[in-house]
Amino acid sequence: LNPGDEVIIPAPYWVTYPELVKYSGATPVIIETDEIGKFKITPEQLKAAITSKTKMLILTSPSNPTGSVYSRDELEALSEVLKGTDIMVASDEMYEKLVYDVDFVATASISEDMYHRTVTINGLSKSAAMTGWRFGYLATPDKELIAAMNKLQSQSTSNINSITQKAAIPALLGEVDQEIESMRRAFEARADEAVELFNAIDGLSVLKPQGAFYLFVNIKDISNDSIQFCKELLQATGVAVVPGIGFGSEGYFRFSFATDISSIREGIRRIEKFVKNKKC
Repeated sequence: LNPGDEVIIPAPYWVTYPELVKYSGATPVIIETDEIGKFKITPEQLKAAITSKTKMLILTSPSNPTGSVYSRDELEALSEVLKGTDIMVASDEMYEKLVYDVDFVATASISEDMYHRTVTINGLSKSAAMTGWRFGYLATPDKELIAAMNKLQSQSTSNINSITQKAAIPALLGEVDQEIESMRRAFEARADEAVELFNAIDGLSVLKPQGAFYLFVNIKDISNDSIQFCKELLQATGVAVVPGIGFGSEGYFRFSFATDISSIREGIRRIEKFVKNKKC
């Protein structure tokens, strides 16, 4: 990326992406999404955002923070818009193993055209519960791009430590797939219960996530200042959630269900009490 280049980023987005674009001297172009569209961009929105300066589209599926997952039909429709352009796609697929009632579809698998324009970003932090080990990787058929990234990586963070590499082998070989599926089922059960509990709270609402392990809870009937809401919630109840504005969408907070069901129930109970007090 160079100064003047533009990168299209659907919101809500993972917090790092706009800052990385700005750090590179380029300009993030944010496309707003909503609950009606399950927080996914449409081909029409993508087409309207493209200019002669557009260099990249960043897609996250499954999404952190919303849990939305693009279907094959949706990705095919977006790929049609990109045909005939030189726009790259950075596809963040970190949560690919954690999907619920939908099939995960890799962006690069859509077509030969998408294969050649896509850089797939993945890792073992989520699927294999190796968060602190920082094992990430990417894939692209563009060998020149890989060579350039290798130069930068080798002079900045060097490499993944040897202990982490050894620990990652069973996950990469599929030897822990059974454990991953067990974890996925547990996450799905937690999501189902948490969604039901949140939607029973007057003033709050949430869509069931299709993937990842977060809920993006709508608080617009209670507050349009998610930072203040989350600050007051933490001070009053000890429950920590992340303001939606940090992900580019005001009027929401992100709730993680990557913990035991008892903690989830207690956390939502405290949130319910807090919301009732705010409505009084």
